[in-house]
Amino acid sequence: MACVNGVKPLKKKKNKENVVENLKTEEKSMSATMVRQLMPEFEMEAYDAKTGHYKTVKSEDYKDKWTVVCFYPADFTFVCPTEIAAMNAHYDEFQELGVELLPVSVDSKFSHKRFVETEPILKGLQLTIGADTTQEVSRAFGVLIEEEGVALRGRFLFNPDGVCVAQEVQADSVGRNVIEFIRQIKAWQHASKTGEVCPAGWRPGKKTLPVNTDVEKMTGKVGDYITLEEILS
Repeated sequence: MACVNGVKPLKKKKNKENVVENLKTEEKSMSATMVRQLMPEFEMEAYDAKTGHYKTVKSEDYKDKWTVVCFYPADFTFVCPTEIAAMNAHYDEFQELGVELLPVSVDSKFSHKRFVETEPILKGLQLTIGADTTQEVSRAFGVLIEEEGVALRGRFLFNPDGVCVAQEVQADSVGRNVIEFIRQIKAWQHASKTGEVCPAGWRPGKKTLPVNTDVEKMTGKVGDYITLEEILS
């Protein structure tokens, strides 16, 4: 059971008779989920807003780190800069949690630079923005809309082992909640460190479920250990 033994990458099943055709299909279609998969290998150009310089980012840079890879549809749009600005507003908190942030779109590094320089809400941005101009990174993460050539709003959290423990994928019109996402990160870090599991809405200081030591005692009797009022408080 994953909640007892931790998060491990899933093993992909292969159909020997159709392996070639399956590979072709996988390349063209969106992945159902990245959860419990290893971070895809990638390398792409990027714009480092903190320094004002261009750079190259690759998956190897995030080895042994908690990492968020966050795709957005495009520069110079409407919801996208609000999401980037919200992440940036909590930049120090992400740093305290030891979490690396990498927003990504299919725009060029030059577009990213101009976007950051001209959009008022991005003033003071400290993030590096990946430029997936080949669309290969978006495709590898399963969020590329092939017919439109842009990515969905896909946000992926990877643990230091490079395994995706959480993802959120949305369509264009609604932005994501960075406060809730930070809560999830804290919960995942606690669960990874202690072996305990976190009930709905868990926050630091709240009661966890110690299934790593009391799994038989708690099976079918979670309500005897934690109340709905405690969960919702």
